[in-house]
Amino acid sequence: MTTPLIDNLLTVTADALPPVDTVFTAAKSAVRDMVIDGEKISAAKLEDHQAAAHALSWFATYAESLRQMHAWAKGLNDAGKLGEMEQLILQIAFGEYLTQIRGGIMMSQNEFARLSDMDVDGAALDTDAVNTLIAGGNTQAARTRLVDLMRDNAGHATFGASGLDDELEMIRTQFRRYADDRVAPHAHDWHLKDDYIPMEILEELAEMGVFGLTIPEEYGGLGLSKASMVVVSEELSRGYIGVGSLGTRSEIAAELILAGGTDAQKDHWLPKIASAEILPTAVFTEPNTGSDLGSLRTRAVKTANGDYEVTGNKTWITHAARTHVMTLLARTDPASTDHRGLSMFLAEKQPGDDDNPFPTEGMTGGEIEVLGYRGMKEFELGFDSFKIKGENLLGGEEGQGFKQLMKTFEAARIQTAARAIGVAQNALEIGMQYAEDRKQFGKSLINFPRVANKLAMMAVEIMVARQLTYYSAWEKDNDQRCDLEAGMAKLLGARVAWACADNALQIHGGNGFALEYQISRVLCDARILNIFEGAAEIQAQVIARRLLG
Repeated sequence: MTTPLIDNLLTVTADALPPVDTVFTAAKSAVRDMVIDGEKISAAKLEDHQAAAHALSWFATYAESLRQMHAWAKGLNDAGKLGEMEQLILQIAFGEYLTQIRGGIMMSQNEFARLSDMDVDGAALDTDAVNTLIAGGNTQAARTRLVDLMRDNAGHATFGASGLDDELEMIRTQFRRYADDRVAPHAHDWHLKDDYIPMEILEELAEMGVFGLTIPEEYGGLGLSKASMVVVSEELSRGYIGVGSLGTRSEIAAELILAGGTDAQKDHWLPKIASAEILPTAVFTEPNTGSDLGSLRTRAVKTANGDYEVTGNKTWITHAARTHVMTLLARTDPASTDHRGLSMFLAEKQPGDDDNPFPTEGMTGGEIEVLGYRGMKEFELGFDSFKIKGENLLGGEEGQGFKQLMKTFEAARIQTAARAIGVAQNALEIGMQYAEDRKQFGKSLINFPRVANKLAMMAVEIMVARQLTYYSAWEKDNDQRCDLEAGMAKLLGARVAWACADNALQIHGGNGFALEYQISRVLCDARILNIFEGAAEIQAQVIARRLLG
């Protein structure tokens, strides 16, 4: 059989990057001309040209993804670890993404980002390197060979070397084993019964340091990197997204306090969060605001003794009943109409139980029943003169809430991208196992080309999203601004998770639609990733503003 590998692959992929950058630069200039008003971006024009702006966001995401895939492969090659599987993943990724850049990037099932949307053409992409990768990168022979190699390495495995250092691989191994032993066997039952994740799981995760993973050692945490947080979130989410998300609110709360809290607040709260002595929840969204946080209406009124009373409604509050403290965003300046009047509070509450989920005076709550992302439960909350100590105003200064929250977005989106990778990996493993076991027309489903093709593309896109996410975490760990790359990782990771879950269910056929099969849960879990932590459309808008500003 003729090898499906492209000769001098690293050289060819390196040569393909400059033409992509040339077209991207032209696209950015063209879209900026559409939305500029004087020297500034016009919000009205940006909305009018949303198709062009979001196309630019996706183009930028693909361009950065290709850069990181090449960097990943080069690093493996330099270390003598670039094997056949990694080369196939690389060339298929380049072949597919270059084809989409030229012909239309899939933003969702029926929306495509085309060069013509941005008023540019792809003439600069007509190079030997680009044409070689488009013609010979993502071929049937390459996909078939990749799946053959995947079958040799089947089971709970990341297909292709991750490129991480030994310490991070040790962390991955530890949490992969934990997810396999303590999470995966029970996840589907928790989902079907809509049960809380048992407290013993939270206690075990606390002992493993999950809730204080990136909190500095001086405050009782492990002081590890954001990259470690990515690996842990990925592996736990591979077991069950609910478990992989348990640390999310602790991560957000710790980020808020580290970046904006007083010394006294850091000393008091961070050790308790790190040890899981207290569990936090994030209370930001309101029924009529969604992603428009600047329009929040929940009020916090300062009383004569310096404390605050909160009145208003919040919704989509995850893990609200079980927790001890809320990072609560409320309006302290009643005359304000935008984000400048918002303040952040560390609002203490009593954990509830099934009989009385919200025993704290001044607050009530009701559960929102959901398709997936179960295990912590979602709630809408009502506050009526709910009391907060004055000392629990984050940073001790009013009007800083939105700015404080913005500082958490990088880490939150990186962590969400990691959760998406875990869900996608779970879908791949479930789909591949079913394709091996299920016989039709005298052979396993995996032997049919279109089934194998789905599995190959899952493995490729998971690696693309993984490398983009790792790069974002690396930037964060090295004190570089990474809101753009973190947003891209979240945008792409969420789409990849949904595509993997959808295709894995398709491999199951009718059985995939049955509740007894795990893939039905994974599909529901994957769907939320395109919505929370910034819906895909909002994420594309944010990326566009950053690119054009």
